[in-house]
Amino acid sequence: MISPHGGKLIERLDFSEKSREEANELPRLSVNLDESRDLANIAHGVFSPLEGYMVREDFENVLEDGRLANDLPWTIPITKDISEEDKNRLKEGDTVALFYNDTPIALLNVEEIYTYDKKEYAEKVFRTTSIEHPGVANLMKKKEYLVGGKITLLNDPPTKFPQYKLWPKETRVLFKEKGWKTVVGFQTRNAPHVGHEYVQKAALTFVDGLFINPLIGKKKKGDFRDEVIIAAYDALFEHYYPKNSATLGILETEMRYAGPREAIFHAIMRKNFGCTHFIVGRDHAGVGNFYGPFDAHEIFYEYPDLKIEPLFFRSFYYCKKCGSVVNDKICPHGPEFRVNFSGTKIRELLLKGERPPELMMRPEVADAILQFDNPFVE
Repeated sequence: MISPHGGKLIERLDFSEKSREEANELPRLSVNLDESRDLANIAHGVFSPLEGYMVREDFENVLEDGRLANDLPWTIPITKDISEEDKNRLKEGDTVALFYNDTPIALLNVEEIYTYDKKEYAEKVFRTTSIEHPGVANLMKKKEYLVGGKITLLNDPPTKFPQYKLWPKETRVLFKEKGWKTVVGFQTRNAPHVGHEYVQKAALTFVDGLFINPLIGKKKKGDFRDEVIIAAYDALFEHYYPKNSATLGILETEMRYAGPREAIFHAIMRKNFGCTHFIVGRDHAGVGNFYGPFDAHEIFYEYPDLKIEPLFFRSFYYCKKCGSVVNDKICPHGPEFRVNFSGTKIRELLLKGERPPELMMRPEVADAILQFDNPFVE
């Protein structure tokens, strides 16, 4: 099986009652739900080889070169922002308890507290400083200091979908039990249309298994709600996938909408889950017009040492002449024969309570979505 990123699956867990009680006596920092999920992702190895929040050297290397200080590929900063007031009451060497609401989630060993330039961060990671970009808008709300250091998880954060929650240690066992030596990972923040199914099954043709890994977490207005994505994929799996060829498991982290950089980050996480291949679609992890349609493909050529195989998919559509879903490489027919998988059109129909055409979305999937009064983030 493929080795985790950096060669070792990180595990930083201490679920003892003693440690949880001791946390109540320590200085505290608050974390939100998405931050608590990323603490769990560190501790359970989803973010291997990270063992905690980035110290300055790793943070600056990631911004400048898209690599950790040891030259290992890594493209998205994993950090904890703190205020000047917090900075003044903490010092290097302290152990701090990180609380989500009233629950101690983790311990943080403070190794370094440092300042950072938000504009530089935005330019390097998002390729823009425009607050119209949701990732930049979120960054500009962060506090002025960062704290770095190793963490230890005390409690798993709550999840609405425990039956779909699998950590890398578990997926690696699952893939082995299924006899999958090669596994393709699929990242999504959408309910599936027929085009998604085409891409997934095309990739599955070349490997032993397919791991659909929807992203569950903070998203922008207009994206599908988490429970809608799960219900839609349940319907697709029930009616259109062989039981021994594909599996579904969630990834709980926020969308950064960082385009090419986030595509590499998504690939690294799926490598840690045990995937040997990773599907990279058109404008992967993009938003608006901030990235070119194939920028997320091109960045992979900068990372020949990533050690997970990207599978690139270009534009795809239904061709009425071919009578199937195709792409521009295999279909010779003109635009008059094409039915594009328009996310905007699909959303408009669903909001009106109507099924999209079967050429766009499986009726069982549409019905699963239409069970919800409003399937989209408001």
